[in-house]
Amino acid sequence: MTDASIQTQADTGEAQFGDFVALLKPRVMSLVVFTAAVGLLAAPGSVHPFVAFFAVLCIAIGGGASGALNMWYDADIDRVMKRTSGRPIPSGRVQPAEALAIGLTLSGFSVVMLGLATNWVAAGLLAFTIFFYAVVYTMWLKRWTPQNIVIGGAAGAFPPMIGWAAVTGDITLASVLMFGLTFLWTPPHFWALALFMNSDYEKAGVPMLTVTHGRRTTRRHIFAYTFPLAALAVGLAFTSVGGPIYLAVAVVMNALFVKGAWDILRRDEAQSEADKYKVEKRYFAFSLLYLFVHFGAILAEAALRPWGLGGW
Repeated sequence: MTDASIQTQADTGEAQFGDFVALLKPRVMSLVVFTAAVGLLAAPGSVHPFVAFFAVLCIAIGGGASGALNMWYDADIDRVMKRTSGRPIPSGRVQPAEALAIGLTLSGFSVVMLGLATNWVAAGLLAFTIFFYAVVYTMWLKRWTPQNIVIGGAAGAFPPMIGWAAVTGDITLASVLMFGLTFLWTPPHFWALALFMNSDYEKAGVPMLTVTHGRRTTRRHIFAYTFPLAALAVGLAFTSVGGPIYLAVAVVMNALFVKGAWDILRRDEAQSEADKYKVEKRYFAFSLLYLFVHFGAILAEAALRPWGLGGW
């Protein structure tokens, strides 16, 4: 394809392959893939490497399907918000009907194929995750309550449980606690984002906590949430997926996370505006590292366990 034809596509709003990939929210999918893979590899028992790869692929496709359905339904909101106005649907490069068709097709494909490749417990969890994100969170909670991200965060917390179930066919305390780690991490992560993107949510009419209760209350909520999160994160060290490596990581990361939340709590809006929310942006970026490092430590414990080095 020539540069001229590419430019013509951009000018006319014609969709390119990258636009359909963007529908699947690849950055969010990377977190889904990683936590699902950790859940699968940390689970007791084993599956054939090809089955493991295919299971994670199905979970990733299911997560992408959720993203496409979310973009289809939220096109009106995305069009208003500066952060999302360049997405494929509000920019006119992908039609809503196309996004809906892709989301529904990939949803059905991922659930059925995961069930056939592994078991129907894992497939059922994936189906529920897609439903929860697309319907419960996107269509209901997001536009109705400031608790949207608190309850809706469950959708992003299921992947390690699905990966675990793909191997074991069941749900155990360890997999529930991995779910809980992501579930409790989600509100402070997104509230930090909302502190410096509040005008976007106000314009779109999304009742984020910063919009309905103000930034001061949001800062207090972020700080309060770090304590149950830290307790659960450290407690996970003493389950079948934990060990000394994970414990050391959890203690350090959660001390830093609480300290960051304390720095946010101490600030007022004058300070934040003056330095363009640098502290809040730094905390948001660190929150991404926080989750990856925790699951990375679980993965390290699982990798060392066959040699008698991981776990307690």
